[in-house]
Amino acid sequence: MDSITQIVLGAACGEAVLGKKIGNRALLFGAIGGTIPDLDVFVGKLLFNNEIDAMAFHRGFMHSFLFAILAAVGFGMLVFWIYNRGKRYGMTTQKDWIWLFFASIFTHPILDSFTAYGTQLFAPFSDYRVAFNNIAVADPLYTLPFLIALIIMMWVKRTSKKRRLLLKIGLGVSSLYMLFTLINKYHVHGVYKKSLELQQIDYVRFQTQPTILNNILWYGIAETTDAYYVGFYSILDADPNVGKWHFLPKNHELIQGMPKDLETLAWFSNGYYNLNITDTPNTFLFKDLRYPLMDENDPNSSIFKFTITKKNERWEATPFYSSNVNEGDLVAFWTRIKGI
Repeated sequence: MDSITQIVLGAACGEAVLGKKIGNRALLFGAIGGTIPDLDVFVGKLLFNNEIDAMAFHRGFMHSFLFAILAAVGFGMLVFWIYNRGKRYGMTTQKDWIWLFFASIFTHPILDSFTAYGTQLFAPFSDYRVAFNNIAVADPLYTLPFLIALIIMMWVKRTSKKRRLLLKIGLGVSSLYMLFTLINKYHVHGVYKKSLELQQIDYVRFQTQPTILNNILWYGIAETTDAYYVGFYSILDADPNVGKWHFLPKNHELIQGMPKDLETLAWFSNGYYNLNITDTPNTFLFKDLRYPLMDENDPNSSIFKFTITKKNERWEATPFYSSNVNEGDLVAFWTRIKGI
């Protein structure tokens, strides 16, 4: 999920482990721990000179169970060695710090797994991306109650029982909302399946996920042998049905064979992608169709797309992420959320 949410969750983990002993500093170190896995964005750029390789590295090993264990031990020992000095000597133990970093780092990829992006929890033993697709990468209804509880907590004495109560309230509200998104996902999945059958779309597979910043408006994509059908459904719609489906040809044949870099992109998008030609030779527009259109009336308003260009014997993404989202798209998006 977004960085703010991961910082909030990490801070809560820090409070749960060391809040009674070191107060607000536990929030700070927990927030740092919750940020560590996403540093793979910068590490990937240092390790690879190809944007596709760097992209594939994100939410890879540094979001795995194994990394959480190794990083927790390493950072826990280091911070304990730095912290356990002077007036702070004996206030905490090395075990405390290892648990703080394990909790804050481990919960980061777990939370990411509920989004559509996917997380390689079992790397390096498997490149399978766990993605439950039940919550957007940024959802204020999950984050804000949690954040407010932590902010209030900062003004409460570390020994007060109210501090622990605030932590439970923040964690409880966010967990209940996450449960709601899972139940909502089950309902929406059924609506899409029924709609595909009513439209007699002979699909191979399909998936659904909420659109950005909410859990009301959902987006679904169904794959056939040579195309995709994409459509929206809001739980505020009068009719529990996907009223409009867009037909998007795959165009996978535009690039002959399956070069290694395209194979990586196909894996990254879980096979939900299409290609479009551009005015530049050996350059194509790659659209990751797992993510919604900004305007359901415009099949070209895909929010996650980038150009790929063949350079020498490799393909390069230039740039990795781009979007032509405008004010009209945002208005159409908000209007659609309110239902039809």
